[in-house]
Amino acid sequence: MNNFSFRNPTKIHFGKGQIAKIKEEIPADARVLITYGGGSIKKNGVLAQVHAALENITFFEFGGIEPNPHFETLMQAIELVKQEKITYLLAVGGGSVVDGTKFIAGASCYEGDPLEMIYTRASKVKTALPLGCVLTLPATGSEMNGNAVVTRWETKDKMGMFSELMRPTFSILDPETTYSLPARQVGNGVVDAMVHILEQYMTYPVQGKVQDYYAESLLKILMEDGPQALTDPMNYDVRANIMWAATQALNGMLSLGMPGDWSIHAIGHQITALYGLDHAQTLAIVLPAVWSYKKAQKKAKLLQYADHVLGIKEANDDDQSATLAIEKTRAFFESMGVPTRFSAYGLDATAIPAIVEKLRQHGRLKLGEHGDITPDDVTQLLQLAL
Repeated sequence: MNNFSFRNPTKIHFGKGQIAKIKEEIPADARVLITYGGGSIKKNGVLAQVHAALENITFFEFGGIEPNPHFETLMQAIELVKQEKITYLLAVGGGSVVDGTKFIAGASCYEGDPLEMIYTRASKVKTALPLGCVLTLPATGSEMNGNAVVTRWETKDKMGMFSELMRPTFSILDPETTYSLPARQVGNGVVDAMVHILEQYMTYPVQGKVQDYYAESLLKILMEDGPQALTDPMNYDVRANIMWAATQALNGMLSLGMPGDWSIHAIGHQITALYGLDHAQTLAIVLPAVWSYKKAQKKAKLLQYADHVLGIKEANDDDQSATLAIEKTRAFFESMGVPTRFSAYGLDATAIPAIVEKLRQHGRLKLGEHGDITPDDVTQLLQLAL
């Protein structure tokens, strides 16, 4: 296991009725901006609960943050922040709303052009507004980390960034807020959380047993309860386990002392930016292709995953076990309603050159845990995803 240092200061309030805890976290004299997406929180009663928790606190609202939040939209929110002298941000929604609000938090205090934050991955952020989160879609883990992904729609650039200053001070996780999610979002959320885990797990052994076994347990939970969330959407225990597993998937615990891949996300981001696919859909396309292309290098962990998580016993040899692990993962994604090939989304080989060119433009020339996936390799491995 490699050396590491770790701190995660985000406070979590988990469970039924916890939205009321907002009033304990936000100062009474704050000027709050509530951010949200398409408005489902108005229909399912979540926004009403937030309003009740903010009684006697001055607040404003900004809606319309897109899935894969657009820089252009977030700049409108920043204008409102400055106009109304906002002192606290409250993201109410899924990972895209949380990510977008993190960008608003940093960009509202940024001394230069906020566009620089995208291309410098927020490395120059020196201060940010405090923010809290009410999570309604378990998937990204953004509620307990400093990561954010923002799309510049004008140029079709989707870029990740990180700053400790953009980490939520608190997050509310009430599983009941997820009851009304459409099946597509449930499936996407489970796949997204799984791939977060697998990007940190499916590399090569470094004898990090705590992290490995923790990752394996989270994967088992998602694979057991994910399908149940589709068939029994009002099951609180199922929703609770999925929600907490998705948070654990990317709160920093699994990466401690471990190598990470993250080529799947890097490639997937370009597919979303160019062709508009859901984030999880791109991950479902790219993951089997990367694993198949790098099967020899990942074989030790593929075999561990096949044994510990998938319980594969029918294989005749190690190569077959590794292949079965890839195919069973693909089959699980499909069972969650998330197709795993370009063709399912109306795309073919002509889509690949633009994806590769975007990676070149962004300097993503050495991907993967070994830094040996080049743009030329991406061209080849994406052929496996057609």
